[in-house]
Amino acid sequence: MLGDELEVSIRTVYRDIAHLTGQRIPISGEAGVGYVLGTGYDMPPLALLPTELEAIVLGAQWVAAHGDTTLSRAALDVLSKVSAIVPKPMQSFISDPSTHAQPSLEALQDTADAASLRAAIRVGVKLRLCYRDQQGELTERIIWPVVLGYSDITRMLIAWCELRQGFRHFRTDRIHAVEILAEQIGEPRHRLLQRWKAARVSELAKFKNEAG
Repeated sequence: MLGDELEVSIRTVYRDIAHLTGQRIPISGEAGVGYVLGTGYDMPPLALLPTELEAIVLGAQWVAAHGDTTLSRAALDVLSKVSAIVPKPMQSFISDPSTHAQPSLEALQDTADAASLRAAIRVGVKLRLCYRDQQGELTERIIWPVVLGYSDITRMLIAWCELRQGFRHFRTDRIHAVEILAEQIGEPRHRLLQRWKAARVSELAKFKNEAG
């Protein structure tokens, strides 16, 4: 289903299809059956506003400075591809941007390979972690990976933990070893992601109530 592929609700799919057909995009079909894009239709050429280019450059700068090797290289490749397609008057927004992301002060030292973790998330398989907790104790966990989060100083693997029967955030610099299992996670990733987001909203609301 489109909703599963795009990781959005079916209501969002219907709304976006209605928006596209309202712009005279040749889409045929109906809800509950499916949709087909008209033969021979080409998307219009990429047109970016100056602020949109600045956002892309700033994001790519940050990823290049704080991502793992694979993502850093990909971020620079993205800038090269965008630079190749934008008009000459817009080139300066890439070559001489008005924004700049602060470089990482020190390299993150991770035992776990970030590219492998992202691959496991994409294909939806379980991981077996040997993880060192805050007390320094090594524990073994079977987890369902959901998101690999990046910050200036840490990477965080967000996952459903079978041992704790709840969502947990695992710092990748505390992962002693990781094994990618052949077993699929217990539910579609987009549902896991929705549940984690809902849990985060609930936690933040509880924190605000207690603080207030």
